[in-house]
Amino acid sequence: MFRRSFWFTTGVAAGVWATTKVNRKLKQLTPEHLATQAANKALEAGNRLKDRAVGFALDVRDNMAQREAELEDALGIGADPELPAPRRQAAIENRSKPKSYVIDNTTYSYNRNEDH
Repeated sequence: MFRRSFWFTTGVAAGVWATTKVNRKLKQLTPEHLATQAANKALEAGNRLKDRAVGFALDVRDNMAQREAELEDALGIGADPELPAPRRQAAIENRSKPKSYVIDNTTYSYNRNEDH
């Protein structure tokens, strides 16, 4: 009698375990669950890709600044170039009498806003 109850209990436990496993697997194979898993994996892949792209952009920026510094040193270009002193006199001076323009009795108007 003891032997029969032992095997009966073992069989019930194995059946419950197998049923639980099958039900879990069936829930994982529902369309909603599959869509959720796909969305989560896509988000993870997108985050990894974004992190790699940001890291690449930062590396490019650092290397670009380093190369610019190397080129400036090689060409002798300083960060603060010396500017020429400001001119004190105009490049072309016209010291003659300023011209005055006189229009003799014309009816032409320079007002662009009036009606034509």
